[in-house]
Amino acid sequence: MKDLPLSEVTLRKYEKPIGLEKRELVRKVCLSLGLLQLGDSRDVVVDILLVLNDANKDKKRLSKDEISNNVEKLRKQYSLDSRGLAESNIRRQLKRLSDNMLINKEGNRYYLSEHSSLREIFENNFEKFIIPQTIERIKEYLSELENI
Repeated sequence: MKDLPLSEVTLRKYEKPIGLEKRELVRKVCLSLGLLQLGDSRDVVVDILLVLNDANKDKKRLSKDEISNNVEKLRKQYSLDSRGLAESNIRRQLKRLSDNMLINKEGNRYYLSEHSSLREIFENNFEKFIIPQTIERIKEYLSELENI
């Protein structure tokens, strides 16, 4: 048996989201879902998710280049450095978001899963699917331990 997890969930609880501006809210979502670690200087995943969330309001699907261009503009708007804007990193972050079932890719275009809100995606994918299965498997291990 390998020690590779079938899935992995990191959830963090922060203070109530009062008075935060949009980018900081998305940053807290990324931290809360384990997409970002505290102190990460390369936080381009925040901007990618923000760009895709904004595009979702009009049900837009964006190419990798459109996402990259919008992320670059956003980072300039917030006076952030350009670390993490390499094409390979943008691709890697898009794959992470896809692997976490937050976004879909159709052809060469990306969008939030089923054009749902991030809250709906969390409820449907994490809260109702991943977390209960993970808890059930942990219980199986605990039960097996009791039998030894």
